[in-house]
Amino acid sequence: MPSLKDLKNRIASVKATQKITKAMQMVAAAKLRRAQEAAEAARPYSQRMASVMSNIAQAVGGGDDAPRIMTGTGKDDVHLLVVCTADRGLCGGFNGQIVRLAREHARKLLAQGKTVKIMCVGKKANDLLRRDYGSHIVERFDFREVRKMSFVQAEQIAEKIFGMFDAGEFDVCTLFYSEFKSVISQIPTAQQLIPAAPAEAEESEGSAAVYDYEPDASAILADLAPRSVKVQIFRALLENVAGEMGAKMSAMDNATRNAGEMIDKLSMSYNRQRQAQITKELIEIISGAEAL
Repeated sequence: MPSLKDLKNRIASVKATQKITKAMQMVAAAKLRRAQEAAEAARPYSQRMASVMSNIAQAVGGGDDAPRIMTGTGKDDVHLLVVCTADRGLCGGFNGQIVRLAREHARKLLAQGKTVKIMCVGKKANDLLRRDYGSHIVERFDFREVRKMSFVQAEQIAEKIFGMFDAGEFDVCTLFYSEFKSVISQIPTAQQLIPAAPAEAEESEGSAAVYDYEPDASAILADLAPRSVKVQIFRALLENVAGEMGAKMSAMDNATRNAGEMIDKLSMSYNRQRQAQITKELIEIISGAEAL
């Protein structure tokens, strides 16, 4: 049985930990609002970009004029998995869920005899995948020093992907990230980037209209296709930041509550043992007095 001093030291230690988790919860809550606003603001632009791409792609068709980013190489032998996670932990199962989805996808591809290459965006992606798929990791991005995620980071990732695609290093590129729904709900998502799979055009009053493009549709599509990939990556980064803050806020809240429960149990044990010790001393005093 631990002594009173040990229990007292442990209670003090848990209280200090509780203060830290409470502070981290408040910081995550403050960052969550800005991150959520950024993620929600990026969604309409991303969806509209996909709609524009779909309309122009229908005008171009699947001919030779379409950019290779949209049509692909015609093969699916080599797959590049871009796994986006947070750079830091202490956010519950947020990183593990994304990596689990990517790991299952990689396992299926390898079982089919495909070649798998992995690009890790975020320190935790590399840490979690290094053990089982270390030999498949070909590129790493670490943004721990970046205070606020911007389009610059998305461009860095996209340019690396384009360079690998132009060099013929892969046939299909799939992006893995977590879509933010709420503080307690982040949905791991897999999205194919190359060959781009544009969403179906939105139906509207002018959806059946015929457009004339200047310059021609092929030239516009060649410029918009890389930009669309960058936008999708940027949205994924923003969704991840919001999801990370939401998961961290929830995880630190649970940790704070667990610390409170542990303090209550330790305090009860401390008081019982202290009471037992006082009772024992009183009995010894009374017994000595009666003996005299």
